[in-house]
Amino acid sequence: MSRTYRYEELLCKTAAVLRSFGYSKEDAELTARVLAEAEARGVPSHGIGRLKLYRSYITDGFVKPGARPEIVHETPVSLVVDGHDGIGYPIADFAVRHCIEKARAAGVALCAVRNTSHYGMAGVWAEQFAREGMIGMTMTTTKPNAMPTHGKTRMLGTNPIAVAIPAEDGRPFLLDMATTTAAFGKVRVYERRGKPLPPGWAADMNGQPITDGTEFLRQFSSQPTHGGLVFLGGMSEETGGHKGYGLGLLVELLCAGLSLGGWSFHALNKASGRGAGISSFFAAFRLDLFGDEAAIRAHIAGILDEVRRSEPADGQQRVYIHGEKEREARELAMKNGLTLDDASSNMLEELYAACAN
Repeated sequence: MSRTYRYEELLCKTAAVLRSFGYSKEDAELTARVLAEAEARGVPSHGIGRLKLYRSYITDGFVKPGARPEIVHETPVSLVVDGHDGIGYPIADFAVRHCIEKARAAGVALCAVRNTSHYGMAGVWAEQFAREGMIGMTMTTTKPNAMPTHGKTRMLGTNPIAVAIPAEDGRPFLLDMATTTAAFGKVRVYERRGKPLPPGWAADMNGQPITDGTEFLRQFSSQPTHGGLVFLGGMSEETGGHKGYGLGLLVELLCAGLSLGGWSFHALNKASGRGAGISSFFAAFRLDLFGDEAAIRAHIAGILDEVRRSEPADGQQRVYIHGEKEREARELAMKNGLTLDDASSNMLEELYAACAN
């Protein structure tokens, strides 16, 4: 059955499990916080359900828990970071903190990262820039799970893009999106909950639409190169699939291209004998580069408010701004607790019991 946790309880149990995998206390607590944030915001695809996957990254040699990030190239407004196959969360935190420091001094900062691993919900990192009064963005490569338009070989990742823009009223614009129609983690959520995949999410090994999540994951595991997720816009140029594919490829070039790192096609490949091979990118810039910061924040808030107050379609309650559903879900979760589905809660309790003994 599903189970409801207090936020601090979930943090404590998740951190304990991660420490049993070999994470340091600091890295376990940081990772646990970002996982818990995903659950609190109603994004279980990036939450506690990832724990066994993270353990497998270590046992498969993709992640080295003791590795620390290193700056290998730097200018006043940019840096390249080598994560040395470490845990993605502290590497992302390292990049964000250095970008904030540089942007405070120079107005703008750019960071490309190589040899990292999964860093969780991208929006959590972008949001940190907004808290500092900056526009922030991040994107990352993933394992290869999506096919180029007109192709059936999976070559690119879900390659999320997250952008946060602060506003005067304290309600930032927070866009956090995969460049595929859905994140791979959402496919796993639907499959474990016994729900069919929505049309347009995935294609089978022959490049044809598939909605059976169990069969899709079976094929995905048994066919190492064919079939996968579909980019935004669908499977044809007529519906705009080439646009989502272009966004996904853009992420590869900014993350892997600028860092001289690995791209999705070669990521998480046991045969390579290398680390996860994930690359990421971060950027931050101050609003006052464009004039009076207070006036800009107020103007942004006004634009967002006009969109909010626009008339909803028949059958809809309201028009949302990106990030609002997640923010409101978090507010409720902090009051009432975070509810995990039965698969995630059972897994957490099993892992926690094992590490407590």
